[in-house]
Amino acid sequence: MTQPQEALAEPVSDRQPASPHLPDPITPSGALLCPPEEIIDPAVLAEAIEAECRDAGGDAMALRGLITRHLNAAAKAGRANIGAAFEAHPLRAREMVHAYAYLTDGLVVTAFWAARRFLHPLPNPTASERLALCAVGGYGRAEMSPQSDVDLLFLTPYKITPWAESVIESTLYILWDLHMKVGHASRTVKDCLRLGKQDYTIRTSLIELRFLAGDKALEAELHTKLHQGLFAGTGKEFIEAKLDERSERHKKQGGQRYMLEPNVKEGKGGLRDLQSLFWIAKYIHHVDKIEDLVPLGVFTPEEYWAFEQAENFLWAVRAHLHLIAGRPADQLTFDMQIEVAERMGYADSPGRRGVEHFMQDYFRHATMVGELTRIFLTALEADHAKQLPGLMGLLRRRKVKPGYAVRQNRLDVKDEKKFLADKLNLLRIFEEALRTGLLIHPDAMRLITANLDLIDDDMRGDKEAARIFLDLLVKHGNPERALRRMNELGALSAFIPEFAPIVAMMQFNIYHSYTVDEHTIQCISQLAQIEREELVEDLPVASRILKKGVNRKVLYLALLFHDIGKGREEDHSVLGAKIARAVLPRFHLKPREAEDVEWLVRYHLLMSDMAQKRDLSDPRTIRSFARAVKTKKRLDLLTVLTVCDIRGVGPETWNNWKAQLLRNLYRQTADGLENGLEDLNRDKQSAEARRELREALEGWDKADVRAELARHYDPYLQGLSTQTQVIIAGLLQGLGDDEIRIDLTPDDDRDATRATFALADHPGIFARIAGALALVGANVVDARTYTTKDGYATPVFWIQDAEGNPYSAGKLDRLRAMISRTLKGEVLARAELTKKDKFKKREKSFRFPTTVSFDNEGSEIYTIIEVDTRDRPGLLYDLARTLSERNLQIASAVIATYGAQAVDSFYVKDMFGLKIHSESKQKALEAKLKEAVQAGTDRANG
Repeated sequence: MTQPQEALAEPVSDRQPASPHLPDPITPSGALLCPPEEIIDPAVLAEAIEAECRDAGGDAMALRGLITRHLNAAAKAGRANIGAAFEAHPLRAREMVHAYAYLTDGLVVTAFWAARRFLHPLPNPTASERLALCAVGGYGRAEMSPQSDVDLLFLTPYKITPWAESVIESTLYILWDLHMKVGHASRTVKDCLRLGKQDYTIRTSLIELRFLAGDKALEAELHTKLHQGLFAGTGKEFIEAKLDERSERHKKQGGQRYMLEPNVKEGKGGLRDLQSLFWIAKYIHHVDKIEDLVPLGVFTPEEYWAFEQAENFLWAVRAHLHLIAGRPADQLTFDMQIEVAERMGYADSPGRRGVEHFMQDYFRHATMVGELTRIFLTALEADHAKQLPGLMGLLRRRKVKPGYAVRQNRLDVKDEKKFLADKLNLLRIFEEALRTGLLIHPDAMRLITANLDLIDDDMRGDKEAARIFLDLLVKHGNPERALRRMNELGALSAFIPEFAPIVAMMQFNIYHSYTVDEHTIQCISQLAQIEREELVEDLPVASRILKKGVNRKVLYLALLFHDIGKGREEDHSVLGAKIARAVLPRFHLKPREAEDVEWLVRYHLLMSDMAQKRDLSDPRTIRSFARAVKTKKRLDLLTVLTVCDIRGVGPETWNNWKAQLLRNLYRQTADGLENGLEDLNRDKQSAEARRELREALEGWDKADVRAELARHYDPYLQGLSTQTQVIIAGLLQGLGDDEIRIDLTPDDDRDATRATFALADHPGIFARIAGALALVGANVVDARTYTTKDGYATPVFWIQDAEGNPYSAGKLDRLRAMISRTLKGEVLARAELTKKDKFKKREKSFRFPTTVSFDNEGSEIYTIIEVDTRDRPGLLYDLARTLSERNLQIASAVIATYGAQAVDSFYVKDMFGLKIHSESKQKALEAKLKEAVQAGTDRANG
């Protein structure tokens, strides 16, 4: 970020190359990562080229080959030396970008010199045959990543002459021969002014114009005319154009800062945002370095330091991405996150991986970039260089309380000393912002961040402070706005220090779309939306619970603390409950309220796990869950919290299937708690199911209805809907022993396609169907399999396509044909899956330890085997095949996936119809299952 004159030593302004022997001398644009001579020595390079070209004759191609060979050797040596120095000092990014820019300067200037000296010498140039070479864009700032583009401007006084055209062409060919990615333009001074008026991208690149070689006077003329004839008086329109461009860029990158795989350059909080600040600052304030904004009062010294830290960090990340990929790469994908974290020195710690520490730092810097942008733009508004924010809702806003003022349509403090005299004002200002609907002015934000030390233990225990904070949560209808601003300013962690470790904490998986702190705020936002009755159609049960009335303080605090224990070795639910127990006395709750919050934090995953990992048709599942929640009040609280928690994970996490499971669990548990758990039994459920099936088969012959009802065991009647049982009844009618019948029907309630089968029973049916479905790329979300008394199997699988949707009607015939071929043995699933069962490159880095657990209490009839491991195509098939090979009968499989993690629960019994109680059998089976998982993982990684 230097002036053009500082970038290079003062070159001569004549029309000849700077010297008969040497290119224009270059000087570093900033501190370098290693000594200049280890990067490139243009004088030595030019002498070597001169010596060899002198004796090479006049063959232009041969001369170009000689020049390129020398430059290529210099480029390789320079890049190797910079790369080695950066590997040794992986955080010295500022010196690194200047080093790559210095190397590029040496190559470009020498190529330009050689083209003029050897390929197109001009002893007596005319006034029109002047030529200046300038760097623009990022190269103009002398900031280059290893794979950055080289943006050049060839400047001529008038129309380009044949000589200038030849020099430009030869220079570019030499650079292309070096495999440099060159963006170039050849223009006159008038062209630059005309095009800059029309195109803000061109105007932006001209802001960063930096002279490299040739006619200095020509570049100086352009520099003067740009500032006098183009930039002057157009600041406001330039700012608005850059902000519009920034908004569009953010939309393309996902629209929010906490993307799982952020774009380091173009994403929200990325390098381009910092560069936009620099462009606007240079345009409006005519500064050449961001630090020049400190004396102007735009940034404080601390804010400038934060800018430097964020910029250095982001440059380091981008450079490591380029070096790992060997090409321009700005997307911080999961596989890249691992390698970049290792290169930058991040190591694993108890409970957290090094990559998670790295991404936490990344998001902290991205947040700071947002804060700096907000401060800078507000300063521009104060100078009337930028339009004020819209007056949306201004008429509805209330008059501010004494001690506050409205400046630039934002809430500010009238008197800083009076404000700080009562430290509770550091909380009250957030409530006042919610009450009035005003944004907080950056000057007030600065005041808060500069005085966070006032939020001490006395204030944390103050009853009035607790009231203010609780009112932020429950009184104004949009608590997420206050919490997000408090979090970004550090006030939330100051008031609740236990919250600090999860700020910007990233969880390295593809299930969570947000950092832990942002997920917490998203959950609270979901609760506020339900309370505002915005989600009645999507969430009828949760909306009804809140409308009837629950303890809102308990719910909001439980959501605030539910993930506060993450990132440590101990189970985060257990640790979170301990933290809640220690923190809650500060909020002066009633003892029963504190108990409920602690219980909700401890068991916040209970309902989700029970709904997604257990068979809800088994009465013991419902009884077990009912005994855990004990009361209808806690059931209501836990249901709402669970809904908010799942929806707060990310925009694609909630679906009809999860909604249906939770509603089913809630309804059955509520019935049990209100009417007695003794009503939850198989006999009662079976009798009710038989009555409903009999009514559904009303058009059938009575003898056929009796036969259909008699052929099924109770678990079948309890485990499937009447609608599914009617389909199976039709499939079974007249079924031959060697026949396979399949029905594929969309199940809207589960966001899946229901695949229903009827065929003669034999060992391994479940595994074979799982293999057939894996072969066609189907994702199994739930499965049941039953055997009739007369020897037929009636498996039911709910499947989705690769995008997580039910299969379209056009794909069902192909799906049916492929499944049939596999079940008939025409296609061997095991062999075919070996070819298909592969991890995508970006997903190979996810690690989940495999655990196998046995539960003989969760079901009256079956042993529940739960396998928690890394998800992949073919996993269900491998597990089911292993169980079948051990002579176990699979009654049902409940499939839960959390991004790259899968939890498959199998309800099984042995060949004698008994549970697996033997510890030795359990250990042997556990070993076989882990062996199958590992073999499949190795295959998928291959």
